[in-house]
Amino acid sequence: QVHLVESGGGLVQAGGSLRLSCVVSPSTINFNAMGWYRQAPGKQRELVATVTSGGSTNYADSVKGRFTISRGNAKNTVYLQMNSLKPDDTAVYYCYAALVVRTYWGQGTQVTVSS
Repeated sequence: QVHLVESGGGLVQAGGSLRLSCVVSPSTINFNAMGWYRQAPGKQRELVATVTSGGSTNYADSVKGRFTISRGNAKNTVYLQMNSLKPDDTAVYYCYAALVVRTYWGQGTQVTVSS
């Protein structure tokens, strides 16, 4: 059974930084892509950033230049470095890990940015 555990969320002032981490187990699975979605109250879940097994990255326009996604050396960990945070970044952030036939999700971690 695949488990994703996120950490690193919290409350931060506008302009501050947070680093989200996601550890996937078991570590032996080679996922095609890993990344982060977020969902703000009353809004649809949206893609924030993704990184493929080959190292390609993709970002939502709203976070380009502020967020950086990376995978750990062990390949079963994905990070999201979030800088210059804005109140609009407030949301529950969900980690995902994708295979061709299925996508797995974490339970989410709350990020709150105060103005």
